[in-house]
Amino acid sequence: MDGLSSQQRETIAEKVGQEIARAGEFLDLSIPVIPIKFDLSGSAAGMYCRRGSTRWFRFNPVVFSLDFTAHVDDTVIHEVCHYAIDMAYWRAKPHGPEWRQLMKMMGGEPSATYRANPELESQIPVRRQKRHLYWCGCREHEISTTRHNRVVKRRATYCCRYCHEALRYTGSARSVGSVLQKPCT
Repeated sequence: MDGLSSQQRETIAEKVGQEIARAGEFLDLSIPVIPIKFDLSGSAAGMYCRRGSTRWFRFNPVVFSLDFTAHVDDTVIHEVCHYAIDMAYWRAKPHGPEWRQLMKMMGGEPSATYRANPELESQIPVRRQKRHLYWCGCREHEISTTRHNRVVKRRATYCCRYCHEALRYTGSARSVGSVLQKPCT
């Protein structure tokens, strides 16, 4: 169960269509309705996607179900504004001045990210990566599983940002912590 009923999905789709029409009026532009997928996971509430000329929205059904009314009002406008600005300007910055202005015109809060209240945030399932221990000449580093796998497959080498020595794997891992590394150049 993903947390959204078919009625709620219809409500979201209707709201998306209404907000696309409103954004088109503000921008004096005919903006077509695009597909909606309810396949987003993690802590993000929504996402506007473009690959070449294909565009679609992704919404997180779990996050939406935790505070449905707020997301229908805020997240939908936020993502529709990304889409409308992309259609109008193509290369505008994602949260740039054009987007912020359209957000205000449409009655939205022009902030870049959504933060759930702490009670709701604890209910959002988020996968955490294990951290793998590495050493250099001056300290211990904890590298994400993604970066560790790149090292194992010989696709990347990481260096300490302080002593610039290549990191060496210690053979163990932890569940928490982080020190940022940068790829060796």
